[in-house]
Amino acid sequence: MRIHITIRDQRFQATLDDSAAARDLAAQLPLTVEMTDHGSVEKTGPLPSPLSLEGQPAGADPDVGDVGYYAPGNDLVLYYGDQSYYNGIVVLGHMHDDAAERIADMDGPITATVTTFDN
Repeated sequence: MRIHITIRDQRFQATLDDSAAARDLAAQLPLTVEMTDHGSVEKTGPLPSPLSLEGQPAGADPDVGDVGYYAPGNDLVLYYGDQSYYNGIVVLGHMHDDAAERIADMDGPITATVTTFDN
């Protein structure tokens, strides 16, 4: 499933994987997430409801540009830097083109609006 992520005046596209967690995220759309910078590698913000961990490993080593979920905090995560393996990380999909670089240039907190590709 393809989604749009809008931050400030910029719009990004991403493709979600076919997983229980990604389907749970899609079911919550549209949504707006207040996100903060975490570790200078990611923007994180709380989701309204937890995502399923069915079929997921204990953790993951996300790539730059991945869309993820941090299960212990119930956070949506946009990875713009190199995050190493960590328990509780679930990779949900990947942002297209130069989205990670553009998000890396956004200082401080952000508000991300996530919608289905049709919206």
